[in-house]
Amino acid sequence: MVSAKFNHRTAILESKFEGELTLKELIACSITIKENASYPRFLKKLIDSKKAFVNFSSNELSLLADEHDKIVEKYDYIVTAIILDTPRETAFAMIYQNLIKNNKSKFQLFSTREAAVRWLSNYTELNCQHN
Repeated sequence: MVSAKFNHRTAILESKFEGELTLKELIACSITIKENASYPRFLKKLIDSKKAFVNFSSNELSLLADEHDKIVEKYDYIVTAIILDTPRETAFAMIYQNLIKNNKSKFQLFSTREAAVRWLSNYTELNCQHN
């Protein structure tokens, strides 16, 4: 299950991934982000995946990476922090990270919410101009 809410206080789109995650569900979530014109064009995303497990093959991650490229077209820059705590899902995230070759996005993997929020809070549009 995927749920998301934009935190206006922190200006971060906070998502929670729980239980079984299908490729179809993750692509649907991506389309929602792509079509939302109210989010800031410099978008910060926090994804808590600690209670989730993927139910698709690592070979299908390229489809998700293609969808990511379509999202980024609608934004100036997207910065994403993903919180993980299982080896399998961390491996999937690392493979996905290697598939993303877009210069308008960046994401990091974290084991704690505190570290992820700190990284997002310190990431500014100025940082993106130097990457």
